[in-house]
Amino acid sequence: MITTRDKILAGVTKPTRYTGGELNSVMKNPNRVDVRWGFCFADTYEIAMSHLGLKILYHTLNEREDTWCERVFTPWTDMEEQMKLHGMKLFALESGDEVTHFDILGFTLQYELAYSNIVHMLNLAEVPVLAKDRDESFPIICAGGPVAYNCEPIADIFDFVMLGEGEEMIHEVTDEYVKWKKSGKQNKKDYLETIARLDGIYVPSFYDICYNEDNTVKSITPNNPNAKSKIRKRIMKDFNAAKAPDSIIVPYGDVVHDRVMLEVMRGCLRGCRFCQAGYIYRPLRERKPDTLMNLAETLLECSGYDEISLSSLSTSDFSGLPDLTDGLLDITERKKIGLSLPSLRIDNFSLDLMEKVQKVRKTGITFAPEAGTQRMRDVINKNITEENILHSTNLLFRGGWSNVKLYFMIGLPFETLDDVKGIAELAHKVLDVYFAIPKEERAKNINITVSSSSFVPKPFTAFQWVGQNTREQLIHKQHIILDNIKTRRIKYNYHDNKTSYLEGVFARGDRRLCSVIIRAVEKGCKFDGWTDYFDFDKWMETFDELGIDPDFYSARERSYEEVLPWDHIDIGVTKQFFIRENERAKQAVTTPNCREKCAGCGIASFGTGVCFEKRGESNE
Repeated sequence: MITTRDKILAGVTKPTRYTGGELNSVMKNPNRVDVRWGFCFADTYEIAMSHLGLKILYHTLNEREDTWCERVFTPWTDMEEQMKLHGMKLFALESGDEVTHFDILGFTLQYELAYSNIVHMLNLAEVPVLAKDRDESFPIICAGGPVAYNCEPIADIFDFVMLGEGEEMIHEVTDEYVKWKKSGKQNKKDYLETIARLDGIYVPSFYDICYNEDNTVKSITPNNPNAKSKIRKRIMKDFNAAKAPDSIIVPYGDVVHDRVMLEVMRGCLRGCRFCQAGYIYRPLRERKPDTLMNLAETLLECSGYDEISLSSLSTSDFSGLPDLTDGLLDITERKKIGLSLPSLRIDNFSLDLMEKVQKVRKTGITFAPEAGTQRMRDVINKNITEENILHSTNLLFRGGWSNVKLYFMIGLPFETLDDVKGIAELAHKVLDVYFAIPKEERAKNINITVSSSSFVPKPFTAFQWVGQNTREQLIHKQHIILDNIKTRRIKYNYHDNKTSYLEGVFARGDRRLCSVIIRAVEKGCKFDGWTDYFDFDKWMETFDELGIDPDFYSARERSYEEVLPWDHIDIGVTKQFFIRENERAKQAVTTPNCREKCAGCGIASFGTGVCFEKRGESNE
């Protein structure tokens, strides 16, 4: 039978975004399951289908006989026009059914600038945006993902939020939903009270937020006896045994990361003071090389992919990397499959390793010094030296690489203009390394790309109290770098600071921003992560109309005594540790990584991971 969806696909540019039916996607009879989940990603198909978390949770939910999990993505503007023309609501890929027929819609929160798309998707579904406006006839709306640790700007949208790693949590909330549904779904609050008792579950409506006269948060108080004063994140203690999909969907069209992804470890031991991911995913836990080898064989067999990528926050810190790469190289060389190692660090870069893994295909190399001077790298606790950088690039040039990308941030805390100028100076030093090598021993046609992004202070980092640079300051710093690059052999790219500004507002925002987001969507804001659609002026107009000063959230420095909007969330790393790290940053004093010396961050309370690699008791 030809559906409305089938009829309108001829009118859109990329119909494979909406057809479903890919290899290894899951079809079930909706009348034979108890729960219909919609995994919602607030961006396009090609972005969403590159997300490893989607693949993990999609397949683990679909292994349940009582559950069918389908994918729900944001339709591009041409598809949206066709949907409105034909009276279609937001639908799921697998069945094509409107999502209002589903039991639970779960949004993954990956990026603050996707907030507008979440509201936009609910509008397309004709589902009330605010949780208080939805009765039992509507799906339960929930969220998870890294940005969920401070989801306060959109907290009023969600019935509940999952904090931490979802492989176990998602089954627990599903089990309780089945019980509630079979009891008659009389009162949504009953279901929420039940799951609020679970670790890692945050029900925003169960908390009252009070404000001081200066607009700072006065208190965050539970208003329900089932709500905890602190919601502690969930982790997978035995990561080697954690569920990894042994089947992955193979897209019909191009996606951003179209390959097998092996998650070798979760967490990071480095402690870069700007990096939220490095702290919220602590402690570092690894999979065994044998486990990963078996998984790689299975995924290559079921997908037909010709590339494997090792996924982690810092791949070169994986203790089993030599054994794993040796094993994978047996496969990749025999089958002519590419092997990529993203997230390599400059200080433990191995040319021998890179030459091995790039026998099949040679690509460019990206290093992330993050800052141009040693003082600044010490401030952010990057724990790499200029000698590390120059030594590694020397190895690259001698090894035949000619394309090197250097990634930096500007607007970092305690940064001076000399530090900014140091970015250009370091790029020139890398170029000097190249020309110091005899012609016959180096790569030809050198190409150095310097890229800078604008630093955004994030919750649960040592810099969560600092003020963000103004747009004017960032523009000035971008011009300093441009003015100090003296050769065409070095190319400079920089990110739009308008998006960084709005990201900074939402990153440390509170619930009063929800009205701004809803109103901005009414004015047409959506796809804010896409340059062609981001409308900064509309956002500023909305803030002005509602009498909310965005600089209050971005540029303002906080005191250690201030109640932060996320203070009721416990990631395991203590606020006292972050205060110590911020003070050390002011003095440009570094902190060793977790394998060198325990810094007493508090994460050892979870009883697993790098904290217990060498001994079975707490390091604290």
